Amino acid sequence: MKTLIVTADDFGVDVAVNEAVERGHREGILTAASLMVGGKAADDAVNRARTMPSLGVGLHLVLVEGRPTLPPEQVSRLIDATGGFRADMVRSAIAMTFDPVARRQLAAEIEAQFAAFAATGLPLDHVNAHKHFHLHPVIAALMVKIGKRYGLKSARAPVEPRHILATIEPDAPIRRDPAILWAKLVRHRLRAAGIATPDQVFGLAWSGAMNPARMAGLIDRLPDGVTEIYTHPAVTDDWSGHNPGYRYTQEFEALLETHAPQITLARFADLPA
Repeated sequence: MKTLIVTADDFGVDVAVNEAVERGHREGILTAASLMVGGKAADDAVNRARTMPSLGVGLHLVLVEGRPTLPPEQVSRLIDATGGFRADMVRSAIAMTFDPVARRQLAAEIEAQFAAFAATGLPLDHVNAHKHFHLHPVIAALMVKIGKRYGLKSARAPVEPRHILATIEPDAPIRRDPAILWAKLVRHRLRAAGIATPDQVFGLAWSGAMNPARMAGLIDRLPDGVTEIYTHPAVTDDWSGHNPGYRYTQEFEALLETHAPQITLARFADLPA
């Protein structure tokens, strides 16, 4: 059996992303989207999601390169002089590990983001974190502990079998993922807590570059079990706040142009407990 979840991250960051998510679900193979509750277009995303009950909407925890949900004074150990989360993930990770005040503020911010998602009234399909910061053991533990109170049943553990990528583009260099061990540990931790996770995830090595050919190649070589392919679609490449170098419109095209015959398309909510 082959089951595929196709996710769009950063839902709510901009209307250009939200439009791609809606069209990707209505016209293509997109089955899930991860909502940034603090995104400038979060209200627009929620309104669109309410018209698409078949789209699995989850929480995209933002703890780096974004704005906190709580007031700055309540997350002072996590933010920089601009009032946004630090872009330096290493510095943030160290603070979250060794600074008890930072850990308390982190727990409060994660709680606030879960609460903001609950306030939308949307069913919680899944949870993941921006830049996969939930690979940090402190964040992972808090995500599970707090998430359980908000109905968390499924989450992403980004374990990517990169040998499959090499069969699609044999001449392309595929670097070893130094975070693979942490991803496997998070997958084990989530499953031990009764939280469903896909067996494998694609989107790390080709983040921002999941074009139609790569998407089709992955679907042709899809392993058995449950697979997630995550994307970053938008209807334009130069929306405000875009990541330079990301090919958002190509990822959008991949959602519309790719077909998945003989494969069960699903949301995280469809996974067995």
